[in-house]
Amino acid sequence: MVYKFEQLSRIEVESMLGITLKETRVYREIKEEGREEVREVMANAVSRQLTKRFGEFSLEMRLQISALSFPVLEDLSEALLDFTNVDDLSAWLEAQ
Repeated sequence: MVYKFEQLSRIEVESMLGITLKETRVYREIKEEGREEVREVMANAVSRQLTKRFGEFSLEMRLQISALSFPVLEDLSEALLDFTNVDDLSAWLEAQ
């Protein structure tokens, strides 16, 4: 329904409909989809950084990285700066 009012601001639509869009299920679903997309982009970026630094590493490690939550990926993106080899990555992943 919101798309029918493309020229109106979110506040105008909320006022007209008497609802708060942030409280709707659609809003929460869209927000969650956005979070998942950002997490996937972060996982891919970290994997590319590790590949550039150490060369190819195991598919198992790639899968572990792709399954990490966003906050843990942020930690890994900082920790990888201290890694000297792929064994450091392996140890870090095991500790998670």
